[in-house]
Amino acid sequence: MLASKSLWIFNQYAITPDMPGGSRHYDLSKELVKYGYDVTIFASSFHYTRHEEMKLFRNERWRIEIVNGIRFVWIKNFGYQRNNWRRIVNILSYTVGSYLLARKISKVKHNVPIPDVVIGSSFHLLAVLSAFFVAKYYQSGFIMEVRDLWPQTLVDLGTLKAQNPIVQLMYAIEKFLYLRAQRIITLLPLADRYIIARGVNSDKIVWIPNGVDLCKFPNVKACPTSKADFTVMYLGGHCQTDGLHVLIDAAKVISDSKYEQIRFCLVGDGPEKQKLIEQRDELNLNNTNFNDSIPKSEVSNFISKSDVCLVSSLGIDVYKYGLSFNKLFDYLATSKPIIMIGNPANNIVKEVKCGFSIPANDPNALANAIITLYQMPLEQRLSMGERGREYVEKHHDIRTLADKLSKCIEEVNSG
Repeated sequence: MLASKSLWIFNQYAITPDMPGGSRHYDLSKELVKYGYDVTIFASSFHYTRHEEMKLFRNERWRIEIVNGIRFVWIKNFGYQRNNWRRIVNILSYTVGSYLLARKISKVKHNVPIPDVVIGSSFHLLAVLSAFFVAKYYQSGFIMEVRDLWPQTLVDLGTLKAQNPIVQLMYAIEKFLYLRAQRIITLLPLADRYIIARGVNSDKIVWIPNGVDLCKFPNVKACPTSKADFTVMYLGGHCQTDGLHVLIDAAKVISDSKYEQIRFCLVGDGPEKQKLIEQRDELNLNNTNFNDSIPKSEVSNFISKSDVCLVSSLGIDVYKYGLSFNKLFDYLATSKPIIMIGNPANNIVKEVKCGFSIPANDPNALANAIITLYQMPLEQRLSMGERGREYVEKHHDIRTLADKLSKCIEEVNSG
């Protein structure tokens, strides 16, 4: 182990357990702290799905919070409610604000050591660009983490054309960062194909997928309950890429088929949520409920109340590189049978036989899969869930992934 292990992570959407969302960097950092790392995470205090300020008081521009040994630096950003120009300003305000604050924070807060290694994590590339310039300023090691392929996802969704000047600029920034990163961490198992095609040496690409802190998900074998309803749960963001309209259409098929005990529960927030509620109301469905997003600390308990869980994705080209949804590993850790909507390159549900895999945009196939699980003997559903739990214990325990990350950081720091 290295004597100096100060790590800075730039992730606009990083959270603590009292907030909803993906806790990847909190979970990994909690393990790194045990290894002796001093971890600082620069994150936005404005929550990206709740669209509200969650960490700072009115007159605060930034503040430090220590959570289980991890130093979170909360930065005030421009607020927004929809995906319009205000969200662009929100992204820009984080990018500029995080860079400027990172340059001075060690001078005004003497307990914040300057970084040995800086990680810049997408979704959006500007957070990574900020991290690159911070690493250059401090002459630190620089790691780029690719959680999603932007701008390629926007192009595959049809949101923007590849020839759009903004997209071309993002492609240029993407390649600029790929070539300058000492290591590139990918969450998608086949994203190396995409990155190598852009002239990047494969030797510096490392696959570290999402995982789960199994301490938060005790392996308690499910047992029959006295509740009358059979609950189908989706827990996560309500975004265009999730294709959740198919859930509402399937709920209509099930309602028309008179399976009154089958209920849908959608938990979370996002830009598509209001459209989905309107779709439900237009179909006059009483078997579908929407719940607000919940803190990460409550996810295990919430999922445990379901009978089957859903992972939904559109059938877009970018999924040929695979997927790594937080919700999937949470479901697996809770020993629930899963229905995978879509066919990504790494279809864990099909591989492990812990549920059913169906095509995207096919509400009848989804309804049939749910009805099949509903009619299936409990013992068979339990066996599906147990296979999923065994898989996540073997391949996605956060302790194993943190060890892999630690080795990646040390290679950069010693290089």
